[in-house]
Amino acid sequence: MNAESSPAKAWLRALERTASIAAHPHRVLPTVIEDLGTRFGEAPALLSDRECFSYRELAERANRYARWALDTGIAKGDVVGLFMPSRPEYMAIWLGITQIGGVVGLLNTHLVGPSLAHCVELVAPKHIIAAAELVEVLTHAVGRAAGAATIWVHGPNDHGLPSLDREIEGYAGDALGSAERRPLTIDDLALYIYTSGTTGLPKAARVSHARLMQWSHWFAGLMDTRPGDRMYNCLPMYHSVGGILATGAVLVGGGAVVLCERFSARRFWSDVIRWDCTLFQYIGELCRYLLHTEPAPEETAHRIRLVCGNGLGADIWAAFKSRFRLPTILEFYASTEGNLSLFNVDGQSAAIGRIPAFLAHRSAAALVRLDASGEPVRDERGFCRRCDPNEVGEAIGKILTDGVNVSARFEGYTSVDATEQKILRNVFEPDDAWFRTGDLMRRDAKGYFYFVDRIGDTFRWKGENVSTAEVAQVLCACPGVLDAVVYGVSVPGADGRAGMAAIVVSPRFDVTTLRRHLADRLPEYAHPVLLRVRAELELTPTFKPKRQELSHEGYDPAVVGEALYLRHPEHDAFVPLDADLYHRLQTGRIRL
Repeated sequence: MNAESSPAKAWLRALERTASIAAHPHRVLPTVIEDLGTRFGEAPALLSDRECFSYRELAERANRYARWALDTGIAKGDVVGLFMPSRPEYMAIWLGITQIGGVVGLLNTHLVGPSLAHCVELVAPKHIIAAAELVEVLTHAVGRAAGAATIWVHGPNDHGLPSLDREIEGYAGDALGSAERRPLTIDDLALYIYTSGTTGLPKAARVSHARLMQWSHWFAGLMDTRPGDRMYNCLPMYHSVGGILATGAVLVGGGAVVLCERFSARRFWSDVIRWDCTLFQYIGELCRYLLHTEPAPEETAHRIRLVCGNGLGADIWAAFKSRFRLPTILEFYASTEGNLSLFNVDGQSAAIGRIPAFLAHRSAAALVRLDASGEPVRDERGFCRRCDPNEVGEAIGKILTDGVNVSARFEGYTSVDATEQKILRNVFEPDDAWFRTGDLMRRDAKGYFYFVDRIGDTFRWKGENVSTAEVAQVLCACPGVLDAVVYGVSVPGADGRAGMAAIVVSPRFDVTTLRRHLADRLPEYAHPVLLRVRAELELTPTFKPKRQELSHEGYDPAVVGEALYLRHPEHDAFVPLDADLYHRLQTGRIRL
C-alpha cells in the first residue's frame, strides 16, 4: 500500500473534508451541488440508461423543482413523499425541494398495501411525487387522495392526476434569487429515510442537512473521490447508502455516479465496463450473488480501484477480493439514524472497522454485556458492564450534543417514544446517554470490530431489515391462520437470515391463498421463505412466543417432525419441504 492510499491518509482526508461543516452552517448539500454546477459545468454527474445529467443540468433541474415547490406553497418543514425508482431525476427532485426548506420522505418502492400506507401516514406529506408505473400501487395503498396529500405523477399519465414532469418544464433553471431563498442551516431537517429499527413497523428516521454533509464529505475523503471517478450504484436510492453516500461522496469529489434501477448479477460486470467505472457500492448480498455467477472475462477486465460497502461476510471476503481482482475494499458499519460508525480502511479481513486512538474522543463506541432477556447487565452501582476482548455484546455509541461533532448526534424518529427506546441512559456514568444499535459485535485485542448478529425483532434479508412483528401481523390477517411467530434462520450460501414463520392454522387454511395474501401486503423480501405448521405456539412465562427455540430448531424435516413448506424460487409458490428438497437447499442446488 503506497502513502497516498495508506489508512492514515484516508483518515486525514475524511477529517479535512468534514472539518468546516459546523463552521459554515448555511452551506448545505443543495448549495454544494449548485456550486459544483458552476465549477464542473458539462462534466457528467448522474448517468443512467434512462437519462444523464451533467453538473450544470443537475443544478438547473434541482432549481426547477425548488421553484415548483415555492410556487406550490411548500413551506419550510412541509413534507413531500417521493415514490420513484432510482434514476438521476430522483436526486434532482429532493435536492430542489430541500433547497427551499421542504422535507422529502424517501418511500421504499418495494412496499405495498398497509406497509406503504403506514410509511405515508408517519410523515403526513402535503404532496407525493410518484413515478407513473407506481401510481396504482400508491393509490391502492392509500387511496387517490392519500389523506391530505396531492399526488403528482412523473411520467406517462393516464391517471387523471397532475403531471409533475410537464409542470417542471415551465420553470427556470438558473440559480435562485435572494427573494426566493429561505433561511436554511445544517440543523434543519432535510429527509425522512425509513428504517425498521428493532421492533414493529418501519420508522421514519430524521435526517438533517448536517448528516447529508457529513456522510457525503466523510466518504469522499475515505474513498479519495476524484473528477475521473465513476461510481457504479445499483442500490436503491430510498436508502441512505444508495441515495446519499454513494451519490454524494462521488459528486462532491467531482466524479460521476452511474445509477442502475436494479441489481443484475448477470449484467453487473458488463455494465461496470460499459460505463468505465472505477468504484462500486456494495452490500453483502450483492457480493455473494456475484460469486455465484459463472466466471466470465468481464469480471476482471474492469478499472475498479476501490469498492465500498457493508455486510461482506468473513466466509467470502478473500474469494470476492481475489476472484474479481479488487485492489481495495472499504468495509464500514453504520445505520441511517445511528451515531455509531466504524470503518475498515486498512483491509483487515472480515472486520467492520476500528476507531483509531486519535478519533476516540469524537466517536465513542462500546460493547456492553447483555442478560438472557437482551437487556444490559449492570453492576452494583447500576452502570453497564463493558465486554472483554472477543466477548460478544451490544454495540452502543455515545450521544453528544455539541454543535461541532455532527456524526455523534442522534436525531431520532418522528415518534418521540420510538426515539427514546433507542437511548440507553446512565450507562457508564450518571446522566450519560448512548444510542443502542440493536447489533451484537465483538472486538478483538487489536481494536477491530466484527459483526455477529442482530438482536430484537428484526433480521436482515436481501439487503433489507425485516420486522418480525409486521410480518406476523400480516400472516394473522390471512384467512385460516390463527396465530403466527416469525424469525430468521440461516441458509447455506445466503447472507443474512431467511424469514421463517411458525403458524397455527384452521382446517380452511390454504397455502396458495397465503401466497397471494402476502403479495398484496408485504414487499417481496419480507415474505417468509419457510413455513412450519404447528398445533399451537409455545409461550414463555411472560406470554411471548419462544422465537429463539424455534430458530434453533430450524427447518430440517428430520428434526422438526411437523409440516414444513418452502417458498420455491423456481415455482414462486409454497411447496412441501421434504428430505430431498432440504438436501438440495443445504447443498446450494437451490438458491434463494
